[in-house]
This record gives sequence, structure tokens and C-alpha cells, in this order.
Amino acid sequence: MKHRLSLRLTVPALLGLLMFALSPAFAQQAAQPAQQMGKIHGQVINPTGQVQTNGTVSLASPGSPKPKYEFPVDSDGNFSGEAAPGTYSLIYREPNTPPGQMVDEIMNVKVIAGQDIQQNIDMTRPEYLAKMTPEQRKQLEEIKKENASALKANQIIKQLNGDLKAVTADKHDIDLATQTAAQQLGASATKAQVQAKVAEIKAGKYTDIETMMTKDTQLKPDEPILWTNLGYAEAGLQKYDQAITSYQKALDLEKASKKPRAEILGVAQAGLGEVYARTGKVPQANAAYDAAAQADPAQAGLFLKNEAIIFFQQGNAKAQAAAADEAIKANPNDPILYYLKGQALVQNATIDPKTQRIVLPPDCLDAYKKYMELAPNGPFAPEVAGILQQAGEKVSSSYSAHGKKR
Repeated sequence: MKHRLSLRLTVPALLGLLMFALSPAFAQQAAQPAQQMGKIHGQVINPTGQVQTNGTVSLASPGSPKPKYEFPVDSDGNFSGEAAPGTYSLIYREPNTPPGQMVDEIMNVKVIAGQDIQQNIDMTRPEYLAKMTPEQRKQLEEIKKENASALKANQIIKQLNGDLKAVTADKHDIDLATQTAAQQLGASATKAQVQAKVAEIKAGKYTDIETMMTKDTQLKPDEPILWTNLGYAEAGLQKYDQAITSYQKALDLEKASKKPRAEILGVAQAGLGEVYARTGKVPQANAAYDAAAQADPAQAGLFLKNEAIIFFQQGNAKAQAAAADEAIKANPNDPILYYLKGQALVQNATIDPKTQRIVLPPDCLDAYKKYMELAPNGPFAPEVAGILQQAGEKVSSSYSAHGKKR
């Protein structure tokens, strides 16, 4: 699951208060014959030091309110265009500037034939600021302070988003750790060597995530996503008490928000469930996974399936069977769930003293049959077919009791 943090940097509309009337025309220029044009380009910068993202820049004859040439200002504050050679007033207007008024004017701008001149309209220059009233200058300083604070916050957000992207990559590497270890060690590696390499890869990635998220939760302690990732890393490093604290922090923050996000609540609750499951706290694990499923119903099947898998990894057959039952309710067509249930219950099988066949508990038998129905050629089909045949059951599968295709 990918997440990005966001914070918008806003610039209050101060320029509407700083419009100046254009002077009437003193004279009209006579028509000129066709001649080589010149070019002009530049950028419009408002009094806060940020670029303007709209409006127009025009060239007018000195003292004339009527533009001779007009150029749009783009989202980066830039403008450009062509004009006949001459001396002009360069005028900036916002989209809502009333007719006959302007926001700023640069006088005596010369356009030269065959050349491209640069002329910015920089409203941070002293002569522009001098036109402001004391109240306007006070407002401008307040805006600058707000923007400086927002800029700093945006820099933090940029850093956090970069770290979250790195966390996503690390999680992907953790998921592929077994494959990576096998590739690095080669076919001659023993199972123990591969397992040791997997543990090494995972520990390195979990540590990377823990380091980043520890730093980031200090930079922005009110962001739940950071705490869920920290809890994930701590759980992976078996720092279970710290993981519980981090996941609970994420839950508290998300629940306190105006619009709690289902995916964050689900992940945090499932994270708690995993920690409790791995530490033998079965009732707490069940409650946390149930809360995850309720918080994010779209992922309920995945959460409950993971619960069954973790109990399987922990060797808790009773909890595994119960978790598989709950997961089956959420996703009755997932064959792995029936395998997990059967695998948990097969430990209760007995041996018939007369036939020497194994006697499977009814629920175990039903679960294995359902697995074969849904995945007759699945990864566990040879194992399940063998168990069923040892129990005297006829198996409709492409696998024999010894895992060979018929």
C-alpha cells in the first residue's frame, strides 16, 4: 500500500490591494512600416518573492493605457512574445484587475530588433514596496512568515514522501528475500544457508525502515502512516513491545482525525494482531484481527488469512484452525484456507487398529476434500491427496498418493 503525505503552500491574494491607475495617453505613435521584430521574455514575481501563476504582461507606449502587445503569464510565472523595436512600458495585470488599472509597471523597456531581451517584473524591488501603505507592508510581512513556515513544512513532507517510497521498496525486498537468497547463494546452498541469508536480508531491510521511521515520526509525530511503518519494522525485528506502542499510536491518531481512513485503521489493527499472535496472546490477536476486518471490510479476507498463516508459523494448531474458519467466512473460495484448516486438524487424527488406516476428524476430512475440489493441481495437492488416500478416501486428482501424476 502506497501512501503520500501532502501539504499545500498557499499565497494569499495581496496584489488586489496594490493596483495603480494608468495615466492617460499623451500622444499616439504614427504607423510604422513593416520591420524586423524583437523578442522579450521574463518572469513575474509578487511581493512575497513567489512567482505569479496567471495574469497578463503587456507592452504599451509610454503613458498609454492601451496595450500594443499582450502576453499570458504561465503557471511558472513566465511570459514571452514578440514586439516591434521601441521603448515601452511593461505592465502586469491579474485576471481580475479592473480596466484602466494595473498591478505593476516597468518603464523604459527597450525592445531591439533581432534580439531577445529579458525583463522580469519583480515586485520585491524597493521602489515597488515603497508604494505600499504601512498596513499593506505589515500584511506582507505576515504573509512572508506564513509562507516560510509552509515552505519548511513542505520540505519535510518531501523528505517523508521520499522515505515512504524507500519503505515500499524495502517491503518488496523483504517479500522476495527467499528468492533473492537462493539466487545469491546458488543451487549448491543448503537449506540452512538459505534460511540464514533470508534472515540477514530481512533484518537489514527492517533496520533500514526502523531508522527512517524513527527519524520521521520525530519530524511529523501526528502522521499515522509513519507509525504503522515503524510498528511493521519493530515487529519484524521482534521488538514486540515497541511495535505495540507504535501501532497503538497510529490507531489513536487516526481515530482522532476528522475522517479516519479505513486502510490505516485496518493495517494498524492487523499489525497489533500479528504481534499478539507471535507472542502467544491468542484472545488479543483474535480481537485485533476482527477489528481490522471490521475497520476495512475490503481487506477482511486478507487480514484473517494472514492470521491463520501466522498461527501456522507459530505452531499453534488450535488457533490456526479457528482463524482459518473465520477467514473462510470472509473468502470461501480460497483453497489455501482449507489447507490451513486441514493441516491444523490433522494432528488430531488417529489410527484404526484393524485397518491401520488413519482416521481423520470430520472437519479435517471436509477441509482437505474442499481443498482438492478448489485446487486439484495446487501446490499442496500431492500432500493432501496422500493423506486422503491413507485415510481410504478416493481422490479425484491428477496426483497419486506419492505425488506423481497419474
